[in-house]
Amino acid sequence: MKRVLLVIAALLSLTVLLAACKKSGDTISTPTAESTPATVEATPAPTELPPYEANVLTGEPKGADYPEGQRITAVMVNNIVAARPQRGLSKADILFEIKVEGGITRFMPVFTDYKTVGEVGPVRSGRDQFFRLILPWQALYVHEGQSVVMQQYAIDYDYGKLNNNDGANGYRDYGRVNWAGKSYNAGSLALEHTMYTNADNIANYISSQNVDMNRTYNSTFFNFVDYRLGTTRDLSNSLDSAYSDKYGPVVSDGQYVEIVHSQSYKTRFIYDESTNQYKMQQNYSDGQWRDTVDEAADNKVLTFPNVIVLYTDIHTYPGHEKTDLQYVEYAWGGVGYYCYGGKCEKIYWQKGTPLEALRLYYLNEDGTCSDTPLEVNTGKSYVAVTDVDFAGNFVHSTLDGVNLSTATTQTYEKSYVEDDAKAGETLGSSTDDLTAAATGSGEAETTEAPAQETVTEDTPAQEETPAEEAPAEETPAETTDAPADETPAE
Repeated sequence: MKRVLLVIAALLSLTVLLAACKKSGDTISTPTAESTPATVEATPAPTELPPYEANVLTGEPKGADYPEGQRITAVMVNNIVAARPQRGLSKADILFEIKVEGGITRFMPVFTDYKTVGEVGPVRSGRDQFFRLILPWQALYVHEGQSVVMQQYAIDYDYGKLNNNDGANGYRDYGRVNWAGKSYNAGSLALEHTMYTNADNIANYISSQNVDMNRTYNSTFFNFVDYRLGTTRDLSNSLDSAYSDKYGPVVSDGQYVEIVHSQSYKTRFIYDESTNQYKMQQNYSDGQWRDTVDEAADNKVLTFPNVIVLYTDIHTYPGHEKTDLQYVEYAWGGVGYYCYGGKCEKIYWQKGTPLEALRLYYLNEDGTCSDTPLEVNTGKSYVAVTDVDFAGNFVHSTLDGVNLSTATTQTYEKSYVEDDAKAGETLGSSTDDLTAAATGSGEAETTEAPAQETVTEDTPAQEETPAEEAPAEETPAETTDAPADETPAE
């Protein structure tokens, strides 16, 4: 099945995405004065709007405390079941979730201002599928450890001290208790689930290392609805709301949204009309759905007005089968969904090279990618980049008939060896060569579950910065994302 989908994706990339979607630098023709009929009466000049000054991550108007000219900050946060509940996620302006090793997912909260982060974690190692999304924006990237592929990306793109590899002077909370009542101090939680950092530590890292945090952005992360107009885009009356393809209407119900990331990791969203927000929940190892909460904010439930799901090919990097390092194909683009206000709209997306920004597009009447950039409503966004293998498992519907308390498949993690690069370690080749080898080499994933399925736990231009050698790792290079019922790593 995946091969069929890949062929479709490849054809779309050649005949649709590369031809129909508008590229950066394209111009839009406008009528000349001579083409306007002389009999048309002059219309009153429109009211002049104030300058567009939007938050780069949310599209909302900048407040008085907006950090003008400052780089955005991204932090890698553990999402293996043993690491839950996390801290600091409610402060994120964009929250990314993408599959990594062992079928698990990881989070990357992105913040407009590092000074507002508060406490965040558990901090985990960096992965290139996240880094490539923020590379065009030259964000400060905070993580603890990194894969050899991620380290090679930092070398190839001269990311220097913007690639922080020690969790921004992160600290251990040995007494933290996870959702199942397990802790490192009790000998029931692995050490790797105890690393945190906070706004003060990030600020100290920036100051002590003299990190250049100056950056002026000339566009927003998404093509947001212009806040100056005081309007919100109703997906029911969208540009493509009257269109259908062979799978049905382009815009349809989306009060309930369920995303499958792997054979066992799932995320879902429940729309609340009274707040116009989607409440986030995740599947756990006991088969139950639980709210995704921020432990550092009195267990505040994570909510988002915007939910974006992007499908692409994800498979193991050739030569990295032992560590199960996942390659995410961004060059082709593909199909996705934008959910807002209880509706879901089918979209196309593109990214291209690592230095190109993510772009979203409406569909044409014939179901192809249009030239018109998708308008995203202002506010915070959750973004899932997930495997095209599971596109058929995507659920978006009304809440009628959905039993929200029904137990589903149990979450589990497959065995793998954690890939933590040693200081100075390289691939021996460029990331371009690695990507060329990985493109199109994916195989369909098996549908067979591990033997122990019931485990109880667990566009802007680039700025050049001096290359910085990654610090030595605190933990051995070969560790495992252990379930919470395993003894802590020594």
